[in-house]
Amino acid sequence: MNTREPFDTYRSKLSSGEETCEARVGAYLSVLAERQTLNAFLCVFGSEAHEQARAIDVKIAAGTAGPLAGMVMAVKDVLCMKGTITTCGSKILEHHEAVYDAAVIEKLRDADAVIIGKTNMDEFAMGSSNENSAYGPVKHPLDETRVPGGSSGGSCVAVAAGMATTSLGSDTGGSIRQPAGLCGIVGMKPTYGRVSRYGLVAYASSFDQIGPFAQTVRDCARVLQVIAGHDERDSTSARVPVPDYLAAITGSVDGVKIGVPKEYFNDALSAEIRRALETKIVILEAHGAEIIEVSLPHSEYTIAAYYILATAEASSNLARFDGARYGFRADGAKDLTEMYTKSRSEGFGAEVKRRIMLGTYVLSAGYYDAYYKKAQRVRRLIQNDFFEAFTKVDCLLTPISPTTAFKLGEKMSDPLQMYLSDIYTVSANLAGIPGISVPAGVDAQGLPIGLQLLGKQFDESTLLNIADFLERTHS
Repeated sequence: MNTREPFDTYRSKLSSGEETCEARVGAYLSVLAERQTLNAFLCVFGSEAHEQARAIDVKIAAGTAGPLAGMVMAVKDVLCMKGTITTCGSKILEHHEAVYDAAVIEKLRDADAVIIGKTNMDEFAMGSSNENSAYGPVKHPLDETRVPGGSSGGSCVAVAAGMATTSLGSDTGGSIRQPAGLCGIVGMKPTYGRVSRYGLVAYASSFDQIGPFAQTVRDCARVLQVIAGHDERDSTSARVPVPDYLAAITGSVDGVKIGVPKEYFNDALSAEIRRALETKIVILEAHGAEIIEVSLPHSEYTIAAYYILATAEASSNLARFDGARYGFRADGAKDLTEMYTKSRSEGFGAEVKRRIMLGTYVLSAGYYDAYYKKAQRVRRLIQNDFFEAFTKVDCLLTPISPTTAFKLGEKMSDPLQMYLSDIYTVSANLAGIPGISVPAGVDAQGLPIGLQLLGKQFDESTLLNIADFLERTHS
C-alpha cells in the first residue's frame, strides 16, 4: 500500500471498497514503526486511530462520510487535544493533559479525518531546525544526518516519510514553509486570521498561524477548506468568507502577474537554489505568466524586527509557565520566588530561555522605545512594501531558505546563523499575508529545493492555483 499517494487516489479506493480506512491506518502505523529513528512523533494514537477508522468505514459504506474521511493526519504537539498530553516539545509541559480540543481539531473530527498522533517540534515552536525539542531532534527523511527544518519538523517529516497523508503545523516565522521546502513537500501558511488559533499554545500571538502539510497542493487545499473560517472564540479570527479552494485550481497561469523581489535573490542564496527558481520562472513565463521585478526595500530589517517583536510576545505568553498553576514544578524550592526560578530554569530549554530574556529586555522600561516600538514601526513599513508590490502583481515568487537542509548541529552554536535560515520567510508573518511552499527540484546531493509563493491577504486561492501548476510541471 502506497502511503504517499494523493488522497484523491485512495479515497476512490475506499469508496469502491477496494480498500478500507482501517487497513490504510495500519499501513501508516507500519511505516511509523519502521522509521522511528526519525523521531517525528511524540505520541501515537494506534488503537484510537483504528477505532476511528472502523467508524469511518461504516460511514463511507453508508454514503454519510465527511470530506476528509479516510485522510490519516498528524498534528503538531502545540495543538490541544482533550485527554491527550500536549507538551509543546518542552519538559515544562511533559505531563500536561489538555482539557479541550483546539478549533482545528474539532473541525478535523467533524470532517472524519483520522488523527494518528502528535508530532515532535522545536520547544514552544522556537527554532528553525527541530533540534530544540526536549525530546530529541527530528531527522530529515532522506538523510538522517541533516535537519528537516523547524519548528514544525515533526509534522513535515510525518508527511514526507509517508507516516501520514497530511498534517497540521504552526507557522510563526516560516515554521511550515521552511521545513516543507527542505523536505520536498507542500506546506501552507494561511493569512493571519484565516484559521482559528483557539487551542493553539501561543509563541507569538500576532504571528502564529496554523496550516497544512501535504504531498500535493490539492490535498493542502482540501485540509485548508476544512480548517478555515471564522471562530467566535478567537478574537483574531477574521470574518472573511472562505472560497472553494479546489475550484480555484484551474490549471492555468495565463495572464497571472508574478513579482520577483530583487532583494530576495541576494548573495546569501545558494547558486543551485537560484538556478532552480530561475528555471521555474522560465516555465511560468512560457505558459503565459507575466514576470515582473519588484522591490521590497525594507527587507534587510525583517530578521531584526521579527526577533524583537516575536521574542517580546513570547516573553509575555510564556510568563504563565511558572510551576504554580500547571506543568513542571521543580523540587526543593524554599520560597515562591525560588520555585518560579527553579521551575523555569529546569523546565525551559536554552533557546526558549534565550528568547524570553531577549523579549523581556526589549520590553523593559529603558529599552521599549528604542527596540520594541521602533520594530513595530518597521513592521508597518514591511507590510506597506508588500501592499505596494501587490498593486502591480498578483503574487510574489521567492526562495524559502538560503540553502538546502544543513547538518544536525551545524548551526546550534551560532544563533544568528540559525536565525538567518528564516530570512526569506519571516516577512510574510510580519505582514500577515499567506504563503505556500512547493517543490522546485533537488540540489547536487539530491536534497529538495523549495520555492515560496506569497500572496495578498486572504487570497490563498491564487497561491494554490499557481502552486498546483508548478507541482504539475515539477521535474
